[in-house]
Order: sequence, then C-alpha cells, then structure tokens
Amino acid sequence: MSKKNKNVQKPTSQFIFQKKNYIFLFIGLAFIALGFILMTGGGSDDPNVFNPDIYNFRRIRLAPTLVLIGLGIQVYAILLNPNKNKE
Repeated sequence: MSKKNKNVQKPTSQFIFQKKNYIFLFIGLAFIALGFILMTGGGSDDPNVFNPDIYNFRRIRLAPTLVLIGLGIQVYAILLNPNKNKE
C-alpha cells in the first residue's frame, strides 16, 4: 500500500471582501432601509375616505430615489477592489 501524504495544507478561511467593502455595504443597506421607512404610512383608518398624503413628494420621489441610490452603493461595494494599486 502507498503512504499517505502528510503535507496536506489546510485551506485558510478569509473573508471575500475587506473592511472598505463592508463599510460601503452597510451604507447601502442604510440608504435602502431609510427609503423603505420613508415610504411607509399615509394610510387612512376609514377605507371610504381618500388620504392625499399618499402622493406627496416624500413617498413618490424621495424614498424610491434613496432606494435606488442604496442599490447603486451596493453594486459599487461589490465591485470595489481595495487592493488596486494607484500609480
């Protein structure tokens, strides 16, 4: 029988991203969460009464813009290479 190789290297566990990537990921999550929080509310207790606050600037323009900015930050955080050398 053959001898087993005793020099087997154990795989080292490393994070996929570095600290800078995770900071941008959390900033993006904060933007997305803030956007969804700003979208909430504006309902009416009585379904027969129309509440025009559902169509205000905060819910129609600001909140979706914040969510899209947050998603853009997430994409940037994933594609960011902090090891890139600047020359």
